[in-house]
Amino acid sequence: MKHTRGFTLLELLVATTIMGLAIAGLMSGLSNSTRNAARLRDYDRIVQLSRLRMNDLLADMRTPRNVPLEGQFAPEITGGLAAGWRARVTKAESSPQPSPSDFTLDRIQLEVWWMSGDTRRNFQLESYRRRALRSEDIEGEMGK
Repeated sequence: MKHTRGFTLLELLVATTIMGLAIAGLMSGLSNSTRNAARLRDYDRIVQLSRLRMNDLLADMRTPRNVPLEGQFAPEITGGLAAGWRARVTKAESSPQPSPSDFTLDRIQLEVWWMSGDTRRNFQLESYRRRALRSEDIEGEMGK
């Protein structure tokens, strides 16, 4: 009786099919992981830029109230993404009889947008700041 060693053609075909399916699944998983990583990298970059823009708005006491502000982020700092922002500073609370020694509370609303492929994505930030009233603030409120 002669025993031959090795695989039959059918065993090789089954093994090759299983290996092909496994590799296709791996490639699909890698593709999804790469796409998710790129999306998260873009989102993280936009969040950092949003924080910077909000900090600028919080620090600049000369920012006019009730005037829409907007701009775009430079492509050099967005990694080539088309991205921009829109902001508005409004009065949140102040004294009923304002005087130059009083404080007021400003509300800052910031919307940041960016393009992810053909889709425009955005999110909003909101913050408050306390600041001393200026004489032009009081004149502006009296004129209303």
